[in-house]
Amino acid sequence: MMETQALDFPKIDAVLRANGTGEVTINGTSHAIQAEDEAAVLSQALRLITETAAQLGRPVRVSTTDPDGQGLIVVSPEGIVSEAAAPAKPSSRRQQDPTPAAPAPAQQPPAPVAPAAKETPAPAAPVTFSEAVNRVQEPSTAATAATPEPSTAATAATSEPVTRRSLKETSFLVSAPVLEPATRGWRGALTHLGFRMEPSPDELAEREDIRTVSQHWPGPRTVAVVNRKGGANKTPTVVMLSAILARYSGAATVAWDNNESQGTLGWRTEQGSHDNSVLDLIDSSQTLLSPSTNAAEIARFVHHQTSDKFDVLRSDENEEGDHEVTAEEVDIAHQVLTRYYRLIVMDSGNTARSANWRRMIHHTNQLVVPVTAIEDRAEAARLTLQTLESRGGHDAELARNAVVIVSESTDAKRSMSGDALKRAKDEARRIADGFAPHVRAVVRIPYDPALVNGPIRYDALQPATQRAWLAAAAAVAKGF
Repeated sequence: MMETQALDFPKIDAVLRANGTGEVTINGTSHAIQAEDEAAVLSQALRLITETAAQLGRPVRVSTTDPDGQGLIVVSPEGIVSEAAAPAKPSSRRQQDPTPAAPAPAQQPPAPVAPAAKETPAPAAPVTFSEAVNRVQEPSTAATAATPEPSTAATAATSEPVTRRSLKETSFLVSAPVLEPATRGWRGALTHLGFRMEPSPDELAEREDIRTVSQHWPGPRTVAVVNRKGGANKTPTVVMLSAILARYSGAATVAWDNNESQGTLGWRTEQGSHDNSVLDLIDSSQTLLSPSTNAAEIARFVHHQTSDKFDVLRSDENEEGDHEVTAEEVDIAHQVLTRYYRLIVMDSGNTARSANWRRMIHHTNQLVVPVTAIEDRAEAARLTLQTLESRGGHDAELARNAVVIVSESTDAKRSMSGDALKRAKDEARRIADGFAPHVRAVVRIPYDPALVNGPIRYDALQPATQRAWLAAAAAVAKGF
């Protein structure tokens, strides 16, 4: 086979970058590539690799790197591309000397006949590079299944009685989903050129996270984002979870600032054409809960986020006001919001003893505890979980099933030195590992300057940050 003929010499590394550039390194000699788009970069890279294979008169193995991960492909002198298996690793002693299996009994009752499994289609034949670029591929002819000999079919028909099956037990629908080809990185670019490539494990994991956050659940769901320490990333966490859940699920989503007095959610999000807050919504609750009130009336009290497709219910921002939200008012606001929204993501203050904080927990389906990779924030998160666990019942169950989101420290990033970057990642990993045995899930988020100051927008984040927040939202959604 072509793959087995390919040698590790010359050593070829091909890099495809998200900014539309690439690089092919052959035995240490680098060839930089710049083109109009990802497909053009790939085209030039494959030409270099094919020329090398043609000079050697044999296939070559290529290590690929792209924003979606790493992989191996094999390219022949004719420009035929196929996926390569990773080099086999030496077997361990245990693998070399497996424990002998126990002998099977002399006679066993016949196993029941299971329904025939759906056959997996054979992989498509490799396509030449020139064919893919010029779009002149001929459709492959499917192999026809062998037909039994007439005498065999006749014998089977006469020897086995025909049993009629109910139409209720028969279906012509295909239940297994069709796996879409790769869309990202080298694999996606090769797919674009006509080489159908399977998605990488990273792309498959991302698709599964998207599927998870795109679900609809019966009845509304309430998420509480809590940490007793200020500066623990509560508000950015509320915004990011709301944005991702609203974007992918299409469900009506509201982010609610449940601070007992004045919170910061309104400062980090867009303001609508009014300055109403949760207190105005509570005052108008009877009207909003009336059967004759239409759904659009809620727009008078919430602030729509035009890019990220969720609404914000602000806390009271009256500088002269001193009203603190009560437990009864939390009940009223929650009753109103569950009529108009399927998903509610609640920001919170720093006092776990306050009436509105405790009532928020009463309505919560999923607890999220954000923490930056700084010791006092992590300790406050631990104490928050410990407080809930000590209360028992519903509160303790929320603590055990909580999702902890650990963000790298912004302070260490400001110097941008290599040592500071490494310390920030190491500290985030240490804190994440410390929480892992005590909660349902822990997700780490890389530093991103778009989350530090000003209004927060999902589209302003770096791709790696967007991917990490998608994983965090999927972990949250699994608790619904």
